[in-house]
Amino acid sequence: MTATMSVSTTPAFLRDPPRFLFFTGKGGVGKTSIACATAVRLAAGGASVLLVSTDPASNVGQVFGVTVGAHVTPIAAVPGLSALDIDPAEAARAYRERIVGPVRGLLPAIEVAAIEEQLSGACTTEIASFNEFTDLLTDAAWTAAYDHIIFDTAPTGHTIRLLQLPGSWTDFLTEGTGDASCLGPLSGLDKQRGIYADAVAALADPARTRLVLVARPAASALAEASRTHDELAGIGLGRQFLVVNGILPTAAVDADPLAAAIHAREERALAALPANLAALKLDRVALHSSNMVGVAALRGLFGDDDGAATAVTGPKDVPVELAGAPLSALIDDIAADGHGLIMLMGKGGVGKTTLAAAIAVALAERGLPVHLTTTDPAAHLSQTLGEEAGAGLPTLKVSRIDPVVEIARYTERVLRTRGAALDDAGRAMLREDLRSPCTEEIAVFQAFSRATREARDTFVVMDTAPTGHTLLLIDATGSYDREVKRQLAPGLNQSTPMMKLQDPAQTKVIIVTLAETTPVLEAVGLQAELQRAGITPWAWIVNNSLAAANPDALLLRERARGEVAEITRVRAVHAARLAIVPLQREVPVGIRALQALAQHNHG
Repeated sequence: MTATMSVSTTPAFLRDPPRFLFFTGKGGVGKTSIACATAVRLAAGGASVLLVSTDPASNVGQVFGVTVGAHVTPIAAVPGLSALDIDPAEAARAYRERIVGPVRGLLPAIEVAAIEEQLSGACTTEIASFNEFTDLLTDAAWTAAYDHIIFDTAPTGHTIRLLQLPGSWTDFLTEGTGDASCLGPLSGLDKQRGIYADAVAALADPARTRLVLVARPAASALAEASRTHDELAGIGLGRQFLVVNGILPTAAVDADPLAAAIHAREERALAALPANLAALKLDRVALHSSNMVGVAALRGLFGDDDGAATAVTGPKDVPVELAGAPLSALIDDIAADGHGLIMLMGKGGVGKTTLAAAIAVALAERGLPVHLTTTDPAAHLSQTLGEEAGAGLPTLKVSRIDPVVEIARYTERVLRTRGAALDDAGRAMLREDLRSPCTEEIAVFQAFSRATREARDTFVVMDTAPTGHTLLLIDATGSYDREVKRQLAPGLNQSTPMMKLQDPAQTKVIIVTLAETTPVLEAVGLQAELQRAGITPWAWIVNNSLAAANPDALLLRERARGEVAEITRVRAVHAARLAIVPLQREVPVGIRALQALAQHNHG
């Protein structure tokens, strides 16, 4: 099956556009640039357009050179265009207070703290944001002035599934029969379920709404987009378009072996699109030499593939200075301890699996005992290690924590314990609770806790660890950590999983990111979440750095210079120690390639 390719300068997703356009995709794929360029294109055609961002890393104001906030702001440089920035953190804070405020002072402080923690995760932020822009979908009077409303960052399938869950969660949670999950955010929504049903119906109606998936031209990013497609299609949002952003133009290869390898890799990924994406209308958007800032840049974003993106000037021999160590130096520090838990964390698409495998292989290569495991539902680990997994490395053990198995095990245990005294209606509600999207995080934590015990005698390298919110939620609802500490006799030293994670002598948390604005902001948010749980990240890794790869092609060198500010900021403000991994000509697959990656010095 072959995707329908857009060849004109009018993208397929912009032909006969409906009133609402939603752009969704992982952080760092260029959703904001695509959304802003779309708004400029529609306004230039005489339409009245409102651009709404619900992205916590939004830089819409920076793109247009104006301050955009919680009030509709006209964009003077683009007649007919206005912008509105919904702050997800502020929306979540206000939403949380509406629920917690009435019980503060009535319930014991420990119970209030548990409720607040249940309302402190990503679920609450997503639902609060959806709550903020529901009026834009359903209130015709409020939005009558606009021909088109464009959303930078659509609600995820996760959020919409939550909003579609039936039942009265308020009573269920108040009575304490619910288990640790992300359903706490729903406790204040019952009165608005009719409005949300209308909003979800608007999302599912292709005559009113167009949903655009944005991805990068990489196999892993396209696999993520494929999963997003299926998740949204599974809840009735199957009419989607696909934009693959940041494709290196053929004319920009410039006799550079690195650029040639990147171009070939991207073309292979596009030729092997997952079947569900290949059935969509596809637009290819070229990589440009700098970030999309200013109206002129946005007007040129949807040009032909080999157009303005190659117009780069400047000397090729200007060196790029980086403030960070190679990955090999980080591994040396890890190896010195002889054992411990190494957790790699970060958003999807930053390369956690590859780096976890490279660290594990490098440690095993030194004869150290290593258990490499993943909690990633995408399970890329076997693909990364290749057919030679473990060959010549007798001290390396590889495993996978299967979320499906762990969910089944966790569900059975909860029904057997908490559900034992419930009537049929109560057990039905509990089963619904256990089908919520966040149950997976809680269930996987059980297996994660088992894996941490090995770290007393060996290295346990974990690809994708529980988030700080997950850990605090379990702690707040199960009280395991606090109860163990309370029962300890003076002088005893019983260690719980939470205590191990908080102890840098036992656990090293490594945050993985890319040298781009959105991934760095997401990593900063992750670090803050971990610190709230009493966990201080040991190091950061900036992965796939063009600056560290020192390319020759002019377009890539220009982009490499743009990375330097992000890397410098991470080193100066956020990271206690920093390693930088260059962008490789080929994706490292197999033991030998991973060994080479671990030994690679940038420069």
